[in-house]
Amino acid sequence: MIDSKQATDAIADIDETVRRVRQSMIYQVSSLALLMWGVLAFVANIAGWFWPRYGLHFWIAAYAVSIAGFVAIGVYHRSRSRLRVFDRRYLLTFLLIAAFGIFVCYFGQFTPRQQTAFWPIYIMLFYMMAGVWFGTAFLVIGAAIIALTLIGYYFIPGLSLLLWMAAVNGGGLTIGGLWMRRI
Repeated sequence: MIDSKQATDAIADIDETVRRVRQSMIYQVSSLALLMWGVLAFVANIAGWFWPRYGLHFWIAAYAVSIAGFVAIGVYHRSRSRLRVFDRRYLLTFLLIAAFGIFVCYFGQFTPRQQTAFWPIYIMLFYMMAGVWFGTAFLVIGAAIIALTLIGYYFIPGLSLLLWMAAVNGGGLTIGGLWMRRI
């Protein structure tokens, strides 16, 4: 027979285990999304550096590929764990975030350089909010990419900013995705 203190301790242990498993699953799926976006951001920034006139087209393609990638990650994860990780709500959320960003850029009349800095900072805001709910790794990744983006914006001249962003945004997301797989 166990006393009430032992029962309370056992329940606390179970709650902590459930929290860790939940965080581990979130990190596992998120790491795949981060790795995918790391590659897409790297490629879009490098392509924009080589062919600046088509930069917007590269980013539209990156967003389209990412939607297909999220569907693939969802199907893969569901086949392995029987849990649905992406559904219509995530697609709608993604579209609302993108629509608001486009709205801000359009009415704010951002220059291409300002947009190069705006989008990673804007998206990392959501990563940091996720960190409040799901784990500090999101906070660290978001804060690091924002800080490095601002450093590049203020100190890297001209089109070289795209190379910086390929390393910072693409590389940062990739490193963050690999780090989350190890946590």
